[in-house]
Amino acid sequence: MSRAALLVLADGRFPAGGHAHSGGAEAAVKAGRIRDARDLAAFCHGRLRTTGLTSAALAAAAALGLDPLELDEAADARTPSPALRATARRLGRQMMRAARATWPAPELDALAAALPRGAHQAVVIGLTARAAGLGPEDAAHCVAYETVSGPATAAVRLLSLNPFDATAVLARLAPAMDEVAAQAAAAARKGIDALPAASAPLLDITAEQHAAWPVRLFAS
Repeated sequence: MSRAALLVLADGRFPAGGHAHSGGAEAAVKAGRIRDARDLAAFCHGRLRTTGLTSAALAAAAALGLDPLELDEAADARTPSPALRATARRLGRQMMRAARATWPAPELDALAAALPRGAHQAVVIGLTARAAGLGPEDAAHCVAYETVSGPATAAVRLLSLNPFDATAVLARLAPAMDEVAAQAAAAARKGIDALPAASAPLLDITAEQHAAWPVRLFAS
């Protein structure tokens, strides 16, 4: 197991397309729910404990070697918003391209062939972690970090928020990220039926609204 591989996979510069997505932050900023670093922290904490936990568990399960096609169906069932399902598959497709170039593996090739329009991002991250020699906790940590780093980065651009303040938000969330990753990996070891299905209905609603905006800075 390579800690360097974990750093590469979790790096925001890994060419997986995440920089174009706000994780719901753009809609929250427009609605006035994120106005400063304190609001950002609350938003990220809520996202981490709901959709973040669900996605982290899916990634951990894929890293363990559970059937990625069944996991993709489980991800669909846990994503009621059509806009978010489409986003997850776009991000999964981009992640797949980067993963196959970085850590070539038959499992990645097989999933790409089975779902040419893209598997859910969380499933692809988990399978990528497996190809990189990482474990379920590592995959869950990658997803947990992506869950909050995306909105934090977006808030810097949307609000001209001080980057130091945004980074401090992420640092203070570190213990919660560790807890979510551990919980996700533990659930994954119990099988697909035991995976959490925590949700954030407001994120689903605002994702559908955001998708209909004629002008927006972020794709989601």
